[in-house]
Amino acid sequence: MTKVKSLEDLKKVRQAALDERQQIDAAQQTIITVGITTPAIAAGGNETLKAIQSFIETHNLQHTFVRQTGNLGMDSWEPIIQVKAGDQPKVTYVRVDPAAARRIMQEHVVDGQIVQDYRIDSA
Repeated sequence: MTKVKSLEDLKKVRQAALDERQQIDAAQQTIITVGITTPAIAAGGNETLKAIQSFIETHNLQHTFVRQTGNLGMDSWEPIIQVKAGDQPKVTYVRVDPAAARRIMQEHVVDGQIVQDYRIDSA
């Protein structure tokens, strides 16, 4: 146990606790990034996004979050999603329609198995 002798010591202890909690939280989080651009929307990206959000809500996935982003660099392969589960490498999926999104959510996010049918190598 660290002795706190000053306000500066207290700040250091607090920051160390916050840093440790952030690392634990990051290891338990899954971030789903959905590219929503004009080509993605034209290819059904909004429906894909809605399917992912609905899956998260229906299955009460508490540490799973969706973020929208712009261009992921492959317009002809839209809709594109990326899954970053805890400290695992990011996985990029292409041509993800709502049915594929639900499959990816179940198999990858819930069951921990990468869905090879839609996966491409990502940086």
